[in-house]
Amino acid sequence: MDTTALQPLQGLFLLFAFIFGLNVGSFCNVCIGRWPAGESVIKPRSRCPRCLNAIAWYDNIPLISWLVLGAKCRHCSKPISVVYPVVEALTGILFALTFWRFGFVIASPVYMLFCAAMIIVTFQDLADWTIPNEITFPGIPLGVILALAGTAWGEASGLRVTDVVDSLLGVLLGGGILLLLDRVTVYLLKKPGMGFGDVKLLAMIGAFLGWQGALGTLVIASFIGSFAGIAVIVYFKYVKKEAAAPAEKAETSEAAGDKADDEDEEITLEGHYLPFGPYLAVGALIFMFVGPELIDCYFSFLEPSGGIVLMNELTDIGF
Repeated sequence: MDTTALQPLQGLFLLFAFIFGLNVGSFCNVCIGRWPAGESVIKPRSRCPRCLNAIAWYDNIPLISWLVLGAKCRHCSKPISVVYPVVEALTGILFALTFWRFGFVIASPVYMLFCAAMIIVTFQDLADWTIPNEITFPGIPLGVILALAGTAWGEASGLRVTDVVDSLLGVLLGGGILLLLDRVTVYLLKKPGMGFGDVKLLAMIGAFLGWQGALGTLVIASFIGSFAGIAVIVYFKYVKKEAAAPAEKAETSEAAGDKADDEDEEITLEGHYLPFGPYLAVGALIFMFVGPELIDCYFSFLEPSGGIVLMNELTDIGF
């Protein structure tokens, strides 16, 4: 498909992608709020989560209504969480970036849908410690089906996966790695591992991005998670501990006998689990945008002229 004639309108399409993303983000908020409670995302219409009054259309305009209302419900004047406009804004930005990255090809709407899925996964896992089956169960076969489209259209589709075998390997490898890590963690450390929701999520990511995408996502997510984990440890060990030092001294005597049965501790979710879904989602988005280029940069960097090749690769993709 020749899109040369549409190039002058690219800025307009970017704006449209952003606005469309804002509206999809509004629907993402509905999914994030209702799926954990087992509620329908279709009915009833949008309502205040506190007073349950229906929200009028003019109070439901993404970003704008939240600002105009001063982050409060018109009916009960209770505060509206900042998460709502953040989800809408992130979705709009990701939609615009997706169009900017892929252009007038089938990959753009496909990866916009993928971005919305990752947004829902991230915020639901952070809020509820669950990854919605409503995303992963249909997402795995959908990714494989889209790989068939990539096979038919080839590189012209703009899709990361243009071979259905690559997609199937991504499902098996992505899900298999985390399932194995989960079993090993439970067996050796007697603690919960990755969680089966993470297994299904990485399998879905593999369906959309192939086996290299599954591995790349896991590597990127692990790096990000490691840095975040270190930051959390430092915060609780030094910053928060110093602030709570006086209270801790008063409770020292009461804590002396709490270690009796540690060796017989059951495997429980509380106290051990940190949501890994958001890191996988971020890793998947990074790979979706620049994954193949990162792989090329990595291997090129191992060569003597790697630094020059790395800069050329980043320049080619617009950085």
